[in-house]
Amino acid sequence: MDSVKGLVESNRLMSSIPSKYVCIQCPEDSLYCQSDVIVPTIDFSKLTSCDPSERSRATQQLGDSCRDWGFFLLINHGLPETLRDGLVRACVSFFNLTEEEKKEFQGSSVSDPIRCGTSFNPNVEKRLFWRDYLKLQVHPRFHAPTKPPSLSETIEEYCEKSRAVAEELLKGISRSLGMEENSIYEKMNVRLGTQMFVVNYYPPCPSPELARGLPEHTDHGLLTLLMQNNQDGLQIHHDGKWVSVHPPPNSLMINTGDHMEILTNGKYKSVLHRAMVNNKAARISIGTAHGPSLDTTVAPSSELITEAHPPAYRGITYRDYMLLQQTNPLHAKSCLDRIRI
Repeated sequence: MDSVKGLVESNRLMSSIPSKYVCIQCPEDSLYCQSDVIVPTIDFSKLTSCDPSERSRATQQLGDSCRDWGFFLLINHGLPETLRDGLVRACVSFFNLTEEEKKEFQGSSVSDPIRCGTSFNPNVEKRLFWRDYLKLQVHPRFHAPTKPPSLSETIEEYCEKSRAVAEELLKGISRSLGMEENSIYEKMNVRLGTQMFVVNYYPPCPSPELARGLPEHTDHGLLTLLMQNNQDGLQIHHDGKWVSVHPPPNSLMINTGDHMEILTNGKYKSVLHRAMVNNKAARISIGTAHGPSLDTTVAPSSELITEAHPPAYRGITYRDYMLLQQTNPLHAKSCLDRIRI
């Protein structure tokens, strides 16, 4: 299937989009959201501070954010701006390859370590999403396209540094739950854990009120670290309403995933989110999803099970859960609902 970027640049579009991309039946209601809500912000430097009181306050804020939002903005994370800007440029250069060049990396199954394509899963979707993507398995083994030449090295450096940030966040989350600092890291075998690198390319859309970049969904894994170019589009679901996220410069957007919800027995819930599109400029988002090792069975932690809070989910290997998500339509918490007790 041709990319959305190719469709936009083919001059086949006028003032509307093909019907297969129309996801919204009531456009007057679809875009309503709150844009003035202040989402939580965590200072990474305080979370990792040598000052016990400062570290304790940041840990409490982290726990509150995971419990009440499943989302937070991260500042002072230490990922260099030059690296992040270089990564965005390198990813744009990948999507600027010809359709034939990109097809070299298309992949044939959801388990392929390098895949690029469009929408989410066109084989099972009734409506297509206004999105092209590149998905890579980057840990415990690193995979990346050979074109363009600068891409692989830049991705590898960014993923290594983002992995270190995710590990510190998992330590803070463990502390916030009253566990030993390395509890989640060890239970989930994060040393051999799965890190996925995903670039989403959302071209400008002539009918943004009718299309979606991605529908409402949750992520697999424990944590997703997200950065973007200077175009907003992420919305998260909070207290029954959609909230537009406007991250400050140099921040990262962090959300908890389904396996954090499973592991914490529902105390920390994965957050519903969606990607909107615009008619002005391409939006690029770059996410690294951090999860257990593929063969780890994830079930509610025994430390968080009580008579009042029995297990809410059955155990499932990370491999099987990822396969479940990747082979079905992307919709809300449909995969998590399948293992709910």
